[in-house]
Amino acid sequence: MKHLIPEFEALKQRLPLEGLNGVLLLPCLHRIQQERGYIHDEDIAFLADYLAMPAIQIIEALSFYTMLRRAPIGRWHLQLCHNLPCALCGSDNLFDYLHERLGIRPGETTPDGRFTLSAVECLGCCGTAPVMMINETYHEQLTLESLEALLKELN
Repeated sequence: MKHLIPEFEALKQRLPLEGLNGVLLLPCLHRIQQERGYIHDEDIAFLADYLAMPAIQIIEALSFYTMLRRAPIGRWHLQLCHNLPCALCGSDNLFDYLHERLGIRPGETTPDGRFTLSAVECLGCCGTAPVMMINETYHEQLTLESLEALLKELN
């Protein structure tokens, strides 16, 4: 990921100097994930050296922020909320349907690498529950029928 250093250096120019390396950590991790699809162990070692911080601080950030991944995921990342409002509006049925339709449970990826299913705590759309994020796009007020239509679009 050394080829990203010029981007990181440009970012440094826009950030406050105090605690700069800590401030740079999340943008650097996001950019690496955008490039590779996840954060590899060698990326942690690279960032620890580049930011002059202990690798454990990077690992802690990776374990805290659920949008950062340590392993590859499928082409389509299905993040279905299972918090109370979504559960009350049928997200459990949607999980069951996805398990039956795709043959995977939360945390798994289909054998062909097309879909990864994740159960997420909240996507912030309680008023339009149940909600699922596919990659970076929100899909609200899901029903079994609308979910099936989405899956057909993705195939």
